[in-house]
Amino acid sequence: MRRTRIIGIGAGLAVVAVAATSGVMALDDQGTTTVTAYFDQATGVYAGSDLRILGVKVGTVESVDPQGEEVRVVLRLDKDVKVPEEAHAVVVAPSLVADRYVQLAPAYTGGARLEDDAVLPAADNATPIEVDQLYESITELSTALGPEGANKDGALAALLDTGAKNLDGNGKAIGDSIEQFGKATKTLDKSSGNLFDTLSYLQTFTTVLKDNDGEVRAAEQQLNSVTGFLADDKKNLSAALKELGKALGQVKTFIKTNRGALKENVDLLVPLTQTLVDQRASLAESLDTLPLAAGNVLNAYDPANRTLNGRTNLNELSMGGPLTRPGAAAAGITGLKPADTARQKALPALPLPAIGTVYGTPEKTGAKKTGTNEKKEVTP
Repeated sequence: MRRTRIIGIGAGLAVVAVAATSGVMALDDQGTTTVTAYFDQATGVYAGSDLRILGVKVGTVESVDPQGEEVRVVLRLDKDVKVPEEAHAVVVAPSLVADRYVQLAPAYTGGARLEDDAVLPAADNATPIEVDQLYESITELSTALGPEGANKDGALAALLDTGAKNLDGNGKAIGDSIEQFGKATKTLDKSSGNLFDTLSYLQTFTTVLKDNDGEVRAAEQQLNSVTGFLADDKKNLSAALKELGKALGQVKTFIKTNRGALKENVDLLVPLTQTLVDQRASLAESLDTLPLAAGNVLNAYDPANRTLNGRTNLNELSMGGPLTRPGAAAAGITGLKPADTARQKALPALPLPAIGTVYGTPEKTGAKKTGTNEKKEVTP
């Protein structure tokens, strides 16, 4: 009976311990971040290994499980530890004998954070080179460069000897070159945007040249012809340029000497040019009508009698057409087209006498002065 009681008490304590442990683990898991990282290999990494950022422990490795050609490593970050969204995992071997740990890089400085249950692919993660791999690579290199390889005929030794002679005394120059190259790469890095924009524009330009290859080739041939012509006549061209220089010097001297007179002439040209500007509409109309007028003059010329035959109605110009005069409609005048009122208003009013009689004086008509006015009947 006593034994049974002891066993029951022990079982109860075990259950309480398990529950307490589970409760503590559940509390510890709250607020943590789980990340799954895949590696090509995970030598020396075990469940319980450290998870670090910049060498500081921020969590542990929860499990390591091989899956096909990759290894699945589950990482658990401590509470409130921030990791950037673009982080990757690296297996670090601090020494040959120390335990390896997994490190997340880079450190968080702001921006998007790595979410819970995030997955880091193997292509973004890295593992250290194993010592046996390093030894194997050194062995292969020494064999390739040894007496059975590149130095079989002494070529490598001769190369090293020539390099030593060429580099002897040039250490400072080489160091300066490396330093300047570093500064140049830093400058290019700061101006990478402008550099790539320039390359993009250059690509566009070369594409245009390629698409217009025929035109570019023709332009080059024409330019070659022009340069060849100038090369053949370079003496004449030189003489022409020399004479042009002399002429320009004379023109300069002439302008300097006659500056005042030139200014006066230019000032006198101002009214004439202003008149031409003001009357440009009339000039344009004249240029339109002059060919017709010239043709009419040729048609009006009578070569037999050597006269110009024609007729006109001056009153029509001065007083307007019949339909424009007051009382024309009342007089019963019909069958005529209306006159251009705007054009007639623009014409000057001629001081003509009434229809049927022309009065003139010697002073106005140019007739011979007799002291009396002449009266002449005119048939309309």
